[in-house]
Amino acid sequence: MKILYAIQGTGNGHISRARDIVPILSRLGDLDVLVSGIQADVELGFPVRFQFRGSSLIFGKRGGVDLLATYQKSNMAQLLKDVRSLPVQDYDLVISDFEPVSAWACLLKKKPCVGLSHQAAVLHEAAPKPKKFDPVGKTILKKYAPVTVNFGFHFQAYAPGIFTPVIRQQVRDLDVSDQGHYTVYLPAYADSRMLKTLLKFKNDRWQVFSKHTKKAYQVENVLVQPIQNEVFLRSLASCKGVLCGAGFETPAEALFLGKKLMVVPMKAQYEQQCNAAALRAMGVPVIKSLRKKYHERIGDWLAFGAAPKVDYPDKTEEVLRMIVERYR
Repeated sequence: MKILYAIQGTGNGHISRARDIVPILSRLGDLDVLVSGIQADVELGFPVRFQFRGSSLIFGKRGGVDLLATYQKSNMAQLLKDVRSLPVQDYDLVISDFEPVSAWACLLKKKPCVGLSHQAAVLHEAAPKPKKFDPVGKTILKKYAPVTVNFGFHFQAYAPGIFTPVIRQQVRDLDVSDQGHYTVYLPAYADSRMLKTLLKFKNDRWQVFSKHTKKAYQVENVLVQPIQNEVFLRSLASCKGVLCGAGFETPAEALFLGKKLMVVPMKAQYEQQCNAAALRAMGVPVIKSLRKKYHERIGDWLAFGAAPKVDYPDKTEEVLRMIVERYR
């Protein structure tokens, strides 16, 4: 059975999840891997048959997406060329992790495409949604990578076809401790903006992982360093708590490791607003930004925050076998 597994490379989460999925799919069939996107900071670690620029949202430095940079780095002509050239008809099964080239190629060539992503779960009617409806954001999420059938991962199994997170084996194997520091991953904020807030809390140690620096540096009680997978995992395993965006993988891994968590969803990013709603319902504190008005809530979290209890069993191979058998 020939399988094409297409991965969105805009963020680190898709690539991190794929590190566990690729070996399993390789055992279940003759696998080719496709990656599109230009924002990931981690390497997949497996051979990639198709590498495309795709269509990526570019993180800004003020808590949201940089729309100008996203527009400047987009190339619709190349995207359409890639869609037309991708030989999806040569595969028995195409699985898309919110990856647009493969999804649109399948739609164009009338080829079934199986969605296997967090975004699929976010769109499900049973999944939590923010109080403020965002029709544009929802439409973009729905149309970005259209598929024939959806299976999804979320913080809880809200409905059939929605599964608890893929916690990569690297994380499952970590030795968990509490060395007193807080791990910070807020890729949509500039270092200076994070420092302005974190330096207010001088009795706490912060380890910040930044998309905006290539060299580690220390400012009083805040260590800022570039994103490196192994270093980040060591920090995550030994931290007291995690302050991060309302993405999926990092909050899920923090919850799995039993770390208290606070999230700052990206502005005008519907998926993160949905994630924030789900996490809030689980007891995770959510703040809208790092502005001064939220400093008191950060202080309360530092003093009194606790980690919600979750159960994330390893069902990755079970889910993948179910999908492959269904389309064999």
